[in-house]
Amino acid sequence: MPKFLFASIVSRINLAIGLRLLALSLGLLISVAAGHAENILRIPYSSDIGTLDPDNGFEVAGLTALDSVYEGLVKYEASSTKIVGSLAKSWEMSGDGLAYTFHLVHGVKFHDGTILNADAVVTSFKRRRDGGFVQNYTLANVADIAAPDSSTVVITLRHAQPSFMDSLAGPWGPKIISSAVLSDHAKGDFATGWLTDHAVGTGPFKLAEFKRGERYVLERNEDYWGARPFFGKVEFPVIPDIGQQILKLKAGEIDAVPANFPFAQLGSLPADLEITSAPSMTQYEAFIKPGSPLDDAEVRKAVLTAINPNLWAKDAFGQYAHVSKSLYPNIMLNPGQPVQFPTDIEAAKSAIARHGSVILTIGLYSANPSYGRIADLMIAGLSLIGVQATSHIMPPGAAYAMKGDPAAPDMLLIIASPDAAHPDNQAKAFFTKDAPLNLYGSTLPEADAVVAEGASAVDLAARNAFYEKAGQMYFDAGHFIPLVDVDDVVVHRKGLKDLGLRPVFPRGSIDYSRVRR
Repeated sequence: MPKFLFASIVSRINLAIGLRLLALSLGLLISVAAGHAENILRIPYSSDIGTLDPDNGFEVAGLTALDSVYEGLVKYEASSTKIVGSLAKSWEMSGDGLAYTFHLVHGVKFHDGTILNADAVVTSFKRRRDGGFVQNYTLANVADIAAPDSSTVVITLRHAQPSFMDSLAGPWGPKIISSAVLSDHAKGDFATGWLTDHAVGTGPFKLAEFKRGERYVLERNEDYWGARPFFGKVEFPVIPDIGQQILKLKAGEIDAVPANFPFAQLGSLPADLEITSAPSMTQYEAFIKPGSPLDDAEVRKAVLTAINPNLWAKDAFGQYAHVSKSLYPNIMLNPGQPVQFPTDIEAAKSAIARHGSVILTIGLYSANPSYGRIADLMIAGLSLIGVQATSHIMPPGAAYAMKGDPAAPDMLLIIASPDAAHPDNQAKAFFTKDAPLNLYGSTLPEADAVVAEGASAVDLAARNAFYEKAGQMYFDAGHFIPLVDVDDVVVHRKGLKDLGLRPVFPRGSIDYSRVRR
């Protein structure tokens, strides 16, 4: 064979081998890149994180990040209001209901490598209780916090509080922070300046990146004491506009729209998207201003007839709404006698005609589209009985300055969801005289007294009866009107499983320690 022909054949063979090796290399790189992308979960935040200090903010935007980094002694089980252990593997309550003894899980490390012990728990609890932080109310009844040994914590209350365990288990309940961090970054402010944009807990994820207004990143804690999360990284791009979130989801740039996906669009999703839904404590209510036209019992009855949620709940939310049975979320309390809305439209028309012109203004707590949809449907119903009603979105924070303001709207639409699953957390947050979210300052001492009886009741049936009675009294007095409980609805790419939605958390609070692909 001629040398040039032999050389040509060898050259072609080498080229073919080279091309095959290149193809294999490219395939391997693509496979690795795809595997890397699959191990990252991308979930948008609609608003910026205010602070990651678990004691010093009522964080909603960043709650899922905070909850993934920090842990408390106990927590609510996924899809439930059952309290289970977290950093405490077990606990006992004294016979008088004053002392709670917690036994800690062994072998737990903070993200900085320090060991969890009882002293760290005591330090974190005292910081929350004594530091003048916005979350100190959760421990307001705590008289003493002690560590008899390195794995035992004893919390003593001033008076019996059957809701105490719920206060610990709630989304904003006390979290345990590294004592080393609290010491190293104290600077006269209990380290709250540093903890605003840093975080050192024991959770399944570590804070890896904090870029205010842009994005936040969590990385899996490879030394986590519990079950290893599926995803190695969770990215939170800040995308305020829900339309942009939907576009990015459809383009594959994010993996879910965790909340506020328009209900009207849920029936026409692309084939590569699906829905995970679960019961929620998201309850829409109407708060009524003292001195409004609804002070008149006959007008109020007519208005209740027109805004009856049974008439519009499905139009607003499809299959994902459930008419509220009481002033408490349905999953919290199932009343023996649900509140009743009158149904005689003709009688309502006649009542309004007798009273002449009735004009109502409805304030919407925020620009959340669901508020506008509810208001439009209620206004349409009110027009049928002769009531002139208008609605407007309240400026941010305006709802908290309505007490005694004659210009405040006659009715405020708001989500009145509690921060824990005990009815006392609902009543004393929204309904009683000194409740911080009793936004109009309505007072009904006789109902408040019934709430106080419920707060001390240990028997579940007796407890619920007290709160149901008080709720009915507030409703009958025209102070608060329950409307609908709306499910937690997450729209996501097909293949995401076990989102771990929890009814007490704000809607869209995916549990990143459980979710998998």
